[in-house]
Amino acid sequence: MPIALITGASRGIGAAVAESLAADHTLLLGGRDIEALDRLARSFPDARPWPVDLTDPTAVAAATAGLSSVDVLVHSAGVVKVGPLTEARADLWRATFETNVVAVAELTRLLLPALRSAKGHVVLVNSGQGRNAGAGWGPYAASKFALRAYADVLRAEEQGSGIRVTSVYPGRVDTDMQRAVRSDEGGEYEAAKYLAPASVAAAIRAAVTATPDAHLQEIVLRPTASG
Repeated sequence: MPIALITGASRGIGAAVAESLAADHTLLLGGRDIEALDRLARSFPDARPWPVDLTDPTAVAAATAGLSSVDVLVHSAGVVKVGPLTEARADLWRATFETNVVAVAELTRLLLPALRSAKGHVVLVNSGQGRNAGAGWGPYAASKFALRAYADVLRAEEQGSGIRVTSVYPGRVDTDMQRAVRSDEGGEYEAAKYLAPASVAAAIRAAVTATPDAHLQEIVLRPTASG
């Protein structure tokens, strides 16, 4: 079966993507919570934890060393902290970019030979803030704009290799991360008005399983509920 490596797989969108691909992919479940990854892996027919701190280049290099072919790489791991720019110190900017951009670029770089071998697919879970930045979202939105640029460059540079690159831009999604965001914003958490993680995962699966002549380059999802 084709191999899919999913970062941020222990919860939220990453876990939903794992579930959506489990029937016809061998899964490598990336994350730092080994217990959560173990539990998730046991629920799928062919899956194993792939625990690694993506901000540790040495650990990432070691974890990828034995991967000679990867069919799908889904970048779902990410961090967010909402607040005004006056409170966004340099360490927050660095930490946000380290996880949301640098880790993505380095993991992809290390896996490019494996992805080229498989004529694989790179999926980058971006955000609505990666297209239209709003007040309070400074470091996060900037990192997602950078991720959008990274995806565009990767797609252009790998055009002849057979690798497909898809950026996915969800609106608010019903996840633990969204609960933290709403807490930072001081707003009410209204799960019924948000996208379900499974809905985002279904869009990602559609991109990954598209016929070879089709390249879904960007997918924008918004909740149908108002608010």
